[in-house]
Amino acid sequence: MSQITIRLAREAEAAELTALCLRSKAHWGYDAEFMALSRAALTITPAFIATGRVFVAEAEDGRLLGIASVAPLVEDRIYDLVHLFIEPGVIGNGAGRRLFEAAANKSREDGARRLVIQSDPHAAEFYRRMGARDAGEAPSESIPGRMLPLLHFEL
Repeated sequence: MSQITIRLAREAEAAELTALCLRSKAHWGYDAEFMALSRAALTITPAFIATGRVFVAEAEDGRLLGIASVAPLVEDRIYDLVHLFIEPGVIGNGAGRRLFEAAANKSREDGARRLVIQSDPHAAEFYRRMGARDAGEAPSESIPGRMLPLLHFEL
């Protein structure tokens, strides 16, 4: 893959980033009902981008390859990995690793000591390879009754 640049997202990219998240999630074969229930959690807003905690991976030609975002949780010094989605055609080419590193670094800079990850089951192994450790399960915010792998990444 050509050069990948990691940078802060721009508010004007919100719709394009939402579409990327939806394509990435759908890549795992989820049906239309599942995707409709997931839409709110996958929507990137200009206000969220304005927090300065949303990163994109960009190809040399300007194509957006992925997104990662973090947000502080109520618990002191704990951050949530809110999003990490990669354009399906470039999964496995390094953009995910670079975005995860950017999200972890931002969390660390903000004083966080742990990154909490509610992972899609298809992505849990990726987070384990990044150094995250299993911490049980957590209920999906989008799909009633669905449990998701919960991982912790110590910063």
